[in-house]
Amino acid sequence: MTDLDTLAAEAYLYGFPLVFDLEQVVRYTSTGVGSNPQAPFNAFSHARTLATAADTFVSINNDTVYSMASLDLGVGPVRLSVPASDRYHVLQFVDAWTDNFAYVGTRGTGNDAGEFLIVPPGWDGDAEGSTVIHSPTRVASIVGRWSCSGVEDLPAVHALQDATTLTPLDPGAVATGVPAVEAQGDDVLDFWEKYRVWSQAFPPAPRDEALQASFAALGLTGDAPVGKLSDEQRAALRAGFEGGAGVIATAMAGAATGAEPGAWSATLHVFDYNLDFFEAGAMDDPAWKIADPKIRIVERAVAAKAGLWGNHGYEAAYVMTFLDGDGQPLTGEHEYELQLSPPPPVGAFWSVTMYALPEFYLVANEIDRYSVGDRTPGIITDADGGLTIRISRTRPSDPDAAANWLPAPEGAFRPILRMYMPGEAVLNGTYSPTPITRLD
Repeated sequence: MTDLDTLAAEAYLYGFPLVFDLEQVVRYTSTGVGSNPQAPFNAFSHARTLATAADTFVSINNDTVYSMASLDLGVGPVRLSVPASDRYHVLQFVDAWTDNFAYVGTRGTGNDAGEFLIVPPGWDGDAEGSTVIHSPTRVASIVGRWSCSGVEDLPAVHALQDATTLTPLDPGAVATGVPAVEAQGDDVLDFWEKYRVWSQAFPPAPRDEALQASFAALGLTGDAPVGKLSDEQRAALRAGFEGGAGVIATAMAGAATGAEPGAWSATLHVFDYNLDFFEAGAMDDPAWKIADPKIRIVERAVAAKAGLWGNHGYEAAYVMTFLDGDGQPLTGEHEYELQLSPPPPVGAFWSVTMYALPEFYLVANEIDRYSVGDRTPGIITDADGGLTIRISRTRPSDPDAAANWLPAPEGAFRPILRMYMPGEAVLNGTYSPTPITRLD
């Protein structure tokens, strides 16, 4: 690779989270995503069902019902009203660069009713008795999750969703949203044009300004569309796109491989790239910060690709694996067993969710079951409260195994163990699930 190619690969790793994030913001405000209907800026889109295979979003969970909102604080402050709740919930705030900068909910601010004022960068005004949440970027997202134990629990969740509202203080202000980007002729150049336009519209954290400015030689900091750049620049952007994507793919594969065959990879710190913005419920603690700037940029890109809008480890811990106990890739061609005994130590609840590769989407199956956990109806627990989960493409013939069946796709898959409000044994690494055992 030339020096310009290398620079473009660095730009891809830096810019991928911004582009990937804002593409989803555009989806939510224009067409909706899966069971979350379209909603304009500064209004909630409430899913009314648990996620299914129809929800084509990276690593979406099946434990909670989503309440999503795209914020455009160009209209000025927006008031968030949250009702009292007796169940686990979290409203996670994510800026345009995918920094998790605030958490409202059970762990972060408690289960009491609350009033919050979400304000744009540089705002300095009267909070009117509300808790102020400063957004690092004009456009941001609220990713809300309400614990739901099944269909019979949905009416109670719906009531809480309906009582959760956003109200701009200036009702006449008009949201401008995400700047439109003209097509440049192919997907690669379209990516770079989105990055060029959006990186200028949504300034990064001050610590990243110099890095962003260093991409001037690629034509990414100017006014000219990338389709009109020199042949050398466009060739470098194509090489950088491929090289950066390869780095992400390699990092994802490496992160999923433990020290021992089939060991689960704990991603407790994959979302620790926010070093600058800490509002309500967000922990400003060196233990939850990636200090190395190069590692931070790569981790941010990997986190966006594999689990966009995932929580910090202190809110919800995610562990995953692509391999069985013999170190072989997990695939629907075989049958497996996972023993979680004793059960994961959590303050809220836990589950194992199935995802097909390479998209990391939920898996369609005959019983519409996408996860198995401590709240799954009809499961058979072990003597210590743990669970032995059967993983296979077809329904097991044994009744006990069928009760604890997690359906798999025909091809490669990756399960994720989610632990909401993880206990200290999870956070300090002394708890780890056993490898998945192949049965055939």
